[in-house]
Amino acid sequence: MNSVVTTADQAPVFYEVDEHPHPEGHSTSLGFWIYLMSDCLIFAALFAVYGVLSGNFAAGPGPKELFELPLVALNTTMLLFSSITYGFAMLTMEKDRVAATQAWLVVTALFGLAFLGIELYEFHHLIAEGATPQRSAFLSAFFTLVGTHGLHVTFGTIWLVTLMVQVARRGLITANKRRLMCLSMFWHFLDVIWIGVFTFVYLMGMVR
Repeated sequence: MNSVVTTADQAPVFYEVDEHPHPEGHSTSLGFWIYLMSDCLIFAALFAVYGVLSGNFAAGPGPKELFELPLVALNTTMLLFSSITYGFAMLTMEKDRVAATQAWLVVTALFGLAFLGIELYEFHHLIAEGATPQRSAFLSAFFTLVGTHGLHVTFGTIWLVTLMVQVARRGLITANKRRLMCLSMFWHFLDVIWIGVFTFVYLMGMVR
């Protein structure tokens, strides 16, 4: 149904009284999938840039001299564990167990913080050795790719804490469940991207 309203100067203003139907959560899920696809394009571009520049060392150190695989493997374990614990949080969420869901979210956040802490230590160690982003094209591409992923994990952790506050205040209402589901997709997406980073950047870099 359409209606016409006139203002003081008699200018007609048209508006739609009845909104079109939009089932709960459908538009949110679709929009979030579109966002994830756009993020895929960003990481695809960063992987492509790294693939082109990863052999340009400018007479500087390369992956074999810089990377510590045991440390990176530990970091990978932290992120994989965080993905598993988030899965447990989703399972308890479906059973409407608020306390258990919150507990698993806390564990997930701790694993995420551990991942970020190890990554910051790695960056600090590289910079202390003079392996800065300005040193070579390889290091510029490395810091950009790995740093962008770390930035995503940082924002994901902030989002996770925000949702924990929302669940504490309002419980596992439909809106909070939908938000937790969107964060779940985002978190697992970061897990998949990191597996690509670990394989393409670290493992392949060590065997070149």
